[in-house]
Amino acid sequence: MKTSLGPLLYCWDKTKVFEFYRAIAESGIELVYLGEAVCSRRRELKTSDYLTLARELRDAGKEVVLTSLALIEAAGELTELKKLVSNGEFIIEANDMAAVHHAREAAVPFVCGPHINLYNAASIRKLADWGMQRFVMPVELSREWLAEVLSQLGASRPEVEVLGYGHIPLAHSARCFTARHHGLAKDGCQIICKSHSKGLLVQTQESQPLLRLNGIQTQSAACVNLASEWHNMAAMGVDWFRISPSGMSLPNLETSTPLSGNECNGYWFGEAGFNQAV
Repeated sequence: MKTSLGPLLYCWDKTKVFEFYRAIAESGIELVYLGEAVCSRRRELKTSDYLTLARELRDAGKEVVLTSLALIEAAGELTELKKLVSNGEFIIEANDMAAVHHAREAAVPFVCGPHINLYNAASIRKLADWGMQRFVMPVELSREWLAEVLSQLGASRPEVEVLGYGHIPLAHSARCFTARHHGLAKDGCQIICKSHSKGLLVQTQESQPLLRLNGIQTQSAACVNLASEWHNMAAMGVDWFRISPSGMSLPNLETSTPLSGNECNGYWFGEAGFNQAV
């Protein structure tokens, strides 16, 4: 099993993004996803900037995949998606079925991100027939589900990737929760997400962390940490362990380290996501 770095889900300024990925170029990460998956109003980086970074990372020996939006709402976003698919150099991560459609039409190989509901072997086989090379397991499913599906798929299957560390992407909405929190309309949001480099923490009335608002995306407050399951995942046949970045440095995933108070692993063990199962 190898380590991948998922797309940056937060809104950072361009200089910080370039600094981050140029450090990743020197790291042991083998696969990097680049692009805006959350909101098209985040215009710090353009497609040309992501392509520049992608080429630098490729030159450093990394496999690179360009990520698409998880929620496409406007004609302009669809136009940008078509440009992304037809970049001519890199495959894409499809986070919406529109991306799957255009990749299939263009005969461009693709990865299905965690936002596409691949819940059974039949769906996985169908998308593999359409050009899917790898799928990221939906974050709310369990190791038992994955073991059963891999058994059904057999040896002839696409690669499988599991979100092993990071804040869990739970949902997307047409409304921007961060803008609403600041009393701003979505169309006049002033890109307020830049003020929250790790999202905006939401707590219960008892002041316990519950969710993390990231523009139109809702995430878990806690980080999933499945480092202790590394060897079990590898034995099952998982190909990639994904890290979702939330800061300039990568986590130290020592398998012997117990979960901290702000980490969780419940979904993997078939429990509530915020649980610490072991």
